[in-house]
Parts: sequence; C-alpha cells; structure tokens
Amino acid sequence: MGLVTAVCVAHLGHQVVCLDVDEAKVAALRDGRVPIYEPGLEDLMVGARDRLSFTTSYDELCECARVLFIAVDTPPSPSGDADLSRVESVVREIVAHDGERLLVMKSTVPVGTGERVVAELQAAGASSIGYVSNPEFLREGAAVDDVLHPDRIVIGSYRDTDGDEVEALFAGIETTVVRTSVATAEMIKYASNAFLATKISFINEIANVCEAVGADVRTVADGMGLDHRIGPHFLQAGIGYGGSCFPKDVQALKQLAGNSGYHFQLLNAVIEVNHLQKRRVLGKLKERVGPLRGRRVALLGLTFKPHTDDLREAASIVLAARLRAEGVRVSAYDPMVPPGTHGDLFPGIEIAASALDALDGADAAVLVTEWPEIVALDWGAVSERMLGRHVIDGRNVLDAVAVAAAGLVYGGIGTFDEPLSSADPVTSDEAR
Repeated sequence: MGLVTAVCVAHLGHQVVCLDVDEAKVAALRDGRVPIYEPGLEDLMVGARDRLSFTTSYDELCECARVLFIAVDTPPSPSGDADLSRVESVVREIVAHDGERLLVMKSTVPVGTGERVVAELQAAGASSIGYVSNPEFLREGAAVDDVLHPDRIVIGSYRDTDGDEVEALFAGIETTVVRTSVATAEMIKYASNAFLATKISFINEIANVCEAVGADVRTVADGMGLDHRIGPHFLQAGIGYGGSCFPKDVQALKQLAGNSGYHFQLLNAVIEVNHLQKRRVLGKLKERVGPLRGRRVALLGLTFKPHTDDLREAASIVLAARLRAEGVRVSAYDPMVPPGTHGDLFPGIEIAASALDALDGADAAVLVTEWPEIVALDWGAVSERMLGRHVIDGRNVLDAVAVAAAGLVYGGIGTFDEPLSSADPVTSDEAR
C-alpha cells in the first residue's frame, strides 16, 4: 500500500520521498527494482522516477517533506487488537524532528487512534503537527487502479485546512470525496472490510446449504446479484477469504467492539464460518478419495488471491497443514512461489515448477487460487499426469464440462456433482 500510494502520488505530479527501515529494500528501489508483485506498478514507477526518491533517513525525509503519509502495517496482536507499535515508532521519530508538518494516516488503525496520536503530539509539545485520517481501499492485484480510479476518497480531519491540503494532493482524480471526522473515517475503513468479509462468509454458508438441498450456489449467486440492492460482487462461494486485510481487520473490529462493551455477534459468525470453510475441503476429499493417509494431493495456487505474491493468511497454508496432519503427501504450484522457497510456511510440501509437475501422480487436486494459467489448464494433459480422478474446485471457476470431458471428476463448492453446461455462467469475482 505504501509503495503503490507513493508511486501514484508521484504520477500525479508531486515530489515524493519514500522511507523504509529495510536498507536492502531501499537499495532495490533506488536501482529501479520493485520488491513486490503488483500489476502496472513497475511501469508507473519508471514513468515517475524523476519525482521519486528513497531513503532510510528520517533526517532526509523531514528535510524534504511536509506531508507525511504513515503506511506501516498494523498486524494482529495476541489479544486480537491491532498492533500499533510500528505506528507509534513512526510518530516518535517525526516528533523528534522540529517543524510544522501534517501526518496522514494510511495504515488501518482502530477507531480512536487519531485522538490518541494527537494527544501524544500535544503532550510532546508538537501541537504544530496536524493529523488526517485517509484510509486506503486497495485490492492487491489491482492496487494501482484503485489509487488512480477509486470508488471514493475518505478524508477525516480535526481542522478543515488539513483536510483541504490532503484533498488537493488528489486533485487529478475524479471521484467522490467524503469529508468527515477522524473517528468516522477510521470506522469507514473497518466497516467496509467487515461488510465484504460478511458477504463472503454469507455466500459460503449458502453454498453449504445448497449442497445439502441439491441447489447450485453459482446460479443462486447470479440470481441474487441481479438485485441492485445486493449486487454481484463478493458472492463467489469458495474456501474463504484471506490476505493481509480482511482477517485482521474483522478480528480487530470485533475486538474494538468488545473493548467498548459491545458483543459483535455477527462478526463472530463471519470469522467462524471462514475458519471452517477451509476445513470443509478435507471432508470433500475424504468423501471422494476415502482415507487420506498415504495419498498424494496437489494444491493449485498458494497466494491468497491471483495477481499478487502475498501469502499472508492464505487458505493454502491451512489446507497444506491439515493435509500433512492427515498423513497426505502434498505437492503444490503457484506462479509467484518458486520451488525451494517459503519452507517456513509450507514445511514438508513439494513446490513444483509447473502445475502439471505438481499434478504428476496425484490422487486428487484442489484449486486454491484462481490464477488464469491454472484455470486455463489443458485438462486432458492433467488427466494423463494424475493417478486419481478427483478435482476439487475451491473457487468455482473451472470449466466443469471440460474437466469431466477429460475423464476427471469435478467437485465444486455448493454445486451439483454433475457439471453444469458450459453455457451456464460461472464467473470469478476479481475483487475478492
């Protein structure tokens, strides 16, 4: 989020200084190497290179910049609250440098963080530093487009002049600007992610009921999505949400409510459904293959979603661990996860150089991440490489007719055992 925001702001014509404490990362960026995979980012950075600089020095940063965006991560703490230690460290560094500045909080922080930071600034005698909440709403894999063509820009401020200054930075972007209080801006971010996660868990629950009653969740979702009050987005049944935002933000909002004396029952259910959904894949495998011990299962896709290299809270981590616990030999493929890497996340897992290599000799396969190259596999070639016949479509995106025509047995989430005709709509929600 930080690098994408910086590059896009530079693209809009502003001079931008980027600070990171990781010297290797800064050195790579100075050489023009992008340390993350995000479509379109590298080209945009090349085009804006004359307006971008990179440093590890707060002295250099504060000498050059007046408006300071905080874009550090806020991972979950053991209690489930957001860990704000990195935010606090940045604030301390900025306070240590004299000058009139404007702090803009891009990091996802609990409601009340702005009030707390301002109180700390005043206590430190740094009341000349302003504060604005400007939450991000970026989708990994589409982050550049989300900065330059957002659904909205939310700006929460204590002083209108501070909000005006931030709004002016994005003057070249046509969208709705929501001007509000800091606390409301903070809540908009959490509420947005919690609602999207709720839609995902809801359609997964519907999928589970569909399996019990003989309905097909894909057509159910299509029919629901035609209602403009519901819309089609985030109604793609599957094995649950993951990534760097939804799991921690939903948990943090639940914790915030609890700390405030309110029991958020709906979010408890959303979280529980998401945990259980990943484990349902094991049940499907046992139903189709029988006892799993000694079997070989291929996981197709490891990142939490396509078009990113992010593995945080990915469903594949849970699936791989549970399969290993069942005594399964697990192979896997992902275009962003080279063989021999991430042994800490996938201990004992054989990561292959291609999807077909991962499928070689497999008793069953599970599509975990809907990478286009995996969705478009030659299922005839897959059939020749696999030992078993079962393919579990964890995202309901495969051509079930093509899979069955290759002599394989298709199994979706909340779908009929027999494939739909290829004319039936089966779409992937790119926003997930």
